[in-house]
Amino acid sequence: MYRTPQEPVKATPLAVDLFSGSGSVSAALKAVGFRVAAALDIDPVAAQTYKANHPEVEFFQTDIRDLAAETLCNKLVGTPVQLLAVCAPCQPFSSQNRKRDNNDSRSMLLLEALRIINAVDPEIVWIENVPGLVNSDVSGQLIKGLKERGYHVSKPQKIDAANLSVPQRRIRFMLVASKDQSIVDRFVAKVTIPKERTSVRQAFVGLSELKAGDRDLIDPLHFARQHAEITIKRLAAIPKNGGSRSALPEHLQLRCHSRLHSNSFPDVYGRMSWDSVAPTLTTGCSDVTRGRFAHPEQDRAISLREAARLQTFPDHYEFFGNHSQIAAQIGNAVPMKMAGEMFKILISPETAEW
Repeated sequence: MYRTPQEPVKATPLAVDLFSGSGSVSAALKAVGFRVAAALDIDPVAAQTYKANHPEVEFFQTDIRDLAAETLCNKLVGTPVQLLAVCAPCQPFSSQNRKRDNNDSRSMLLLEALRIINAVDPEIVWIENVPGLVNSDVSGQLIKGLKERGYHVSKPQKIDAANLSVPQRRIRFMLVASKDQSIVDRFVAKVTIPKERTSVRQAFVGLSELKAGDRDLIDPLHFARQHAEITIKRLAAIPKNGGSRSALPEHLQLRCHSRLHSNSFPDVYGRMSWDSVAPTLTTGCSDVTRGRFAHPEQDRAISLREAARLQTFPDHYEFFGNHSQIAAQIGNAVPMKMAGEMFKILISPETAEW
């Protein structure tokens, strides 16, 4: 009697997440079929968030410079790592950082990853950062170090998250290295193919309306900050659906935003547009004085829930910390959808849960 040969059991690919923050990259890795074996971050509040959502992951709350590579390897003994994700602090390379300094110690954290890569020897290295990294000395040293370790390395890519169905304009530096040239080629060829865009309206679907100071009775992250009376007057005077502070009458303008300084920080007090993507979220994403973070229609800043939706966190994702700490975790995150679309290219799984 003929028996159909059984398909070989496919091993679950293993990943390590360096500079994990609150865990959006780990969540994306898990959604497309990876098992995240270990993660690292120094921030104690982000660590609380990470461990609540990924309790099965071996988590190192430490400075990467204090982590012996052998300690990490001891947790991975006998198990090859397919992907190592590196999302080092981006502030030293950010265009928002007006005091950029090549001697900023944080700029060297990215190179610490080479020490871990050398010990762990992953099949694929995925690196995400701000576009300013492209022209930095660190980028050149990183690429050189990867090639010396036998990796084929892609040219640095500038990818807009909005082209990967994230409801946010967020341009990021991406670099992929692999022992397999075909993986690098596939990534470069496919990651630049734009997908259907998701709008702010689609991201906010189902969320209750709020006035300044209101809280949703069910969703603890969906609450509106209590704005000062003058702030509410300014917001009420700004046109709905994409309006900016340029529409404010003179008596409502801040002196620093007067017509003499109209080109400075033009997005401050601006509203998002319903049928477009949101602007790049920052750590001040729930503060109308920090960017175009006003609700498209309601006279308030966006809520933490709305910010999390724009970063494509699922509603069940738990966050720890106070308001500003949670806003920072959300603003610093890699959009889960963006990371997941890239990981699907790298391992080509049949399904991914979002």
